[in-house]
Parts: sequence; structure tokens; C-alpha cells
Amino acid sequence: MVLDCIYCAHDGKLEKLMIEIERLRVSTVFLFREQTYKGRCVVALNEHHREFFHLSQEMQDAYMRDVAQVARAVEQAFSADKINYGAFGDTMPHIHFHIVPKQKDGPEWGKMFEMNPSANKQLTEAEYQDIIEQIKSHLLDLQRE
Repeated sequence: MVLDCIYCAHDGKLEKLMIEIERLRVSTVFLFREQTYKGRCVVALNEHHREFFHLSQEMQDAYMRDVAQVARAVEQAFSADKINYGAFGDTMPHIHFHIVPKQKDGPEWGKMFEMNPSANKQLTEAEYQDIIEQIKSHLLDLQRE
């Protein structure tokens, strides 16, 4: 655990940006509160590591299975035309992937998604819960396969 890491600190900062959806094999899925891209999630490794290549092959495989499963669930839940993936970390050095569903007629089609869209689309708690339930439902279906 690294106390200055938003994913490790458990100091309330993460909850202002994201809502925990579910723990998977080696990661946790979070729904971004900013929902310009409906269903945008983050898949964060449960253990603190700065670089993907520092992980064992077994951990790399398990993590990428989690990422792929979340991406598929988000695609199915929101009929995404394409899923964008973001793996940054200059200012947040904890392994995490952004899963961003894009629509052909939606924001930034044909371009990289905006990390912090100016619209800053926030939802009601009920709307967040609806999105979370849709993602969970598809994750559950995928886990049964």
C-alpha cells in the first residue's frame, strides 16, 4: 500500500471521482462519476504496482482478463461502437486502465477521449446505480460463460 496513491490511500478522494462496482480476479472496477461517455470505468489493479511489465506473467494475464471482461460488459451494456482504452499514470502511478465506450455520434468520435471533459456530466445517485447494475449484470453473464 502506498499512502499517496488514490487507489491505495482509502482517504475518501477516490470516492469523489469514482464509485466501486465490483472486485474481480486481481482488480477492482470503478465507475467514473463524470459520465460524458456513458459507462466509462476504470479497472485498477488491487495491489500497488507502477508498471505493467513489473508484474509476473500470471498477474499480467489475470489483469488483462479482467480488463477484457469489463470492456466486453461495457460494450454490451451500452452498445458501444468502439471501446477506447487509456493506460496513463504520470500523476497517478498505479496500474489502471480506463475503459471508455464511444459512440459514432457521440463526443470525440475519431479522437482520443477527453480525460476531464469540460461538460463534467454528473448524474443522480439513481442514474449511477442504473449504470452500475447494467455493468454488473453483463459481468455476471460473462463470468457464467
